[in-house]
Amino acid sequence: MRIGEVAAQAGVSVRALRYYEEQGLLDAERTPSGQRRYPPGAVERVRFIQSLYAAGLGSRAVLRILPCMDRGVLTDEMHERLLAERARVQAQLDELTATRDKLDDVIRVGQAHRPGRRHHAGSEACAAAS
Repeated sequence: MRIGEVAAQAGVSVRALRYYEEQGLLDAERTPSGQRRYPPGAVERVRFIQSLYAAGLGSRAVLRILPCMDRGVLTDEMHERLLAERARVQAQLDELTATRDKLDDVIRVGQAHRPGRRHHAGSEACAAAS
């Protein structure tokens, strides 16, 4: 698969793929003319890398995790690292969930105080926030 095809299917830039190669996260073979050719699983791998980055992991952490995905082998040390990363991601999710729930509350209060509806106590706070 060519670099443009992988980039399009994975939803990343060609520049990102080159960066992943530089970091040792993604391998490509070169044709005699120097063009990159990626293996069939490259799109899935790039999406996984993207999700790890989105979760806040850096290149070094991603580089340590990918061999587990490739070989299906998990050392005790890597198991502990993965559990720690998972706990960190879960904490982020919990914070985001709490923030979403608070926004839902504000939206409900705000809808109750929209023009044409009866105003309730506390409407000044919503008006002041806008």
